[in-house]
Amino acid sequence: MGQKNINVGLLGHKFMGKAHSNAYRKMSMFFDPSARVTMKAIFGLEEDEVITAAKKFGWESYETSWEKLVRRNDIDMIDIAAATKVHKDAAIAAANEGKHVFCEKPLALNLAEARQVLEVVKKCKVKHQIGFNYRFVPAIVFAKKLIDEGKIGKIFHVRASFLQSWLIDPDVPLGWKLDKKLCGSGSLGDLGSHAVDLARFLAGEFESVAGMEKTFVKTRPVEGAKKDGLRAEVEVDDATVFVARFKNGAMGTFETSRFAQGHKSDLSIEINGEYGGLKFCFERMNELHYHSAKDEPGTQGFRLIQASEVVHPYMKAWWPAGHVIGYEHTFVHELYEFAEAIANDTETCPSFEDGVKCAQIVEAVEISCKNKTSVKIDEV
Repeated sequence: MGQKNINVGLLGHKFMGKAHSNAYRKMSMFFDPSARVTMKAIFGLEEDEVITAAKKFGWESYETSWEKLVRRNDIDMIDIAAATKVHKDAAIAAANEGKHVFCEKPLALNLAEARQVLEVVKKCKVKHQIGFNYRFVPAIVFAKKLIDEGKIGKIFHVRASFLQSWLIDPDVPLGWKLDKKLCGSGSLGDLGSHAVDLARFLAGEFESVAGMEKTFVKTRPVEGAKKDGLRAEVEVDDATVFVARFKNGAMGTFETSRFAQGHKSDLSIEINGEYGGLKFCFERMNELHYHSAKDEPGTQGFRLIQASEVVHPYMKAWWPAGHVIGYEHTFVHELYEFAEAIANDTETCPSFEDGVKCAQIVEAVEISCKNKTSVKIDEV
C-alpha cells in the first residue's frame, strides 16, 4: 500500500494562516510523516488577497467561500485559522462533511458554542485538535516530562502570565480582536487561554477561580472610518487577573494584559513543588530553568537548561545541539502531530475537549469578575 494522502483546506491567510501554511511546507522536509500532506485549497474573503496568498504560500487552489471549501470532496481535513466568529460554524460544517478538524484557539466565542462543536465532532467521529501551539515548545514538553517523572514532587504553586503592550495607544482602532461579537473575549480569551492551557497541561485540573478585569480605554476609533472622530465602545477586557485553586491542592495566580509596557509577547509560567521548581518564558523559548532541592547545599538554585539537544522533544528533527528554533516551529510540531493522528488513527492532544475545558475556565473567570465571587469550575 502507498503512503496515505491528507488533502488540507485552510481557512484564513493572514497571521495564523501564514503560520500554518509555513508549517505544512516544513513538515515533510524535517519530519517523516506517515501521510503525505497536500496543501489543496485556501480560503479568504477578498479574492485578490487570497489569490496572492495561495501563490505565495504554495496552495493548489483557493475559495472565497469557506462553506464551498468545506463541501469539496477533494478535502480530507479542514484547518480553521480565521477569526473566532467563524470557528463554531466552520468546525461543525466540516465535521458534518466527515472531515477532520484542526481549529485555532479559542474553540468558539463562548462555552456554549464550544460544547456544541465538541458534541458534533464526537458524533461524527472525526479527528479534532485545538491550536494550543505553546504545548509544542520543546522546553515545555520537557518540563512536562520532568513533572511526570516526579522531579519536582507535589505541586504547591502555579503562577502564569501573558503580557503584551500593543493596545496602550487609545487610538488603536476597534479591530476584530476588540469586537466582542467577533472575538468573544479580550485579553482573557486571547492571551489567558494559552496560560490556562499550559497550567492544565503541566499542573492539572482547576477547581475554582476568582478574578477581576479592567478595560482601560473605554472607546476606540471605528476601524476603517475616516477622520471623523467616530468611536465605539470597547466591550472586552484590556487586562484580567485571577487566582485559582487546583484539584490537586495547588494554588495559582494568573495575569493577562495588553497594557503591560515593556512586554511584547511575554508568556511565562513558573511551577513550584516539594522537590524543586520550573520556570519558562516564551520570549526565551529555548530555555527552561529547573531547580532541584536535592542538590548539595550551597549549589542549589535555578539552573539553565538549553532545550536544543537531541534528548529534548522534537529537536532531533531540526539542527545540531545549541542551534535554537523559533515561534514558527511550534506550528510545525502541532500540525505534524495532528496529521500523524489522522494517518495512524490515534488520539489527538490537545483535542476539542481541552478547548472546552479551557473555555469553561475562561467563562468561570468572567462570571467571577462580574459577580465578584469565587466560582467553581464544575458548576459552569
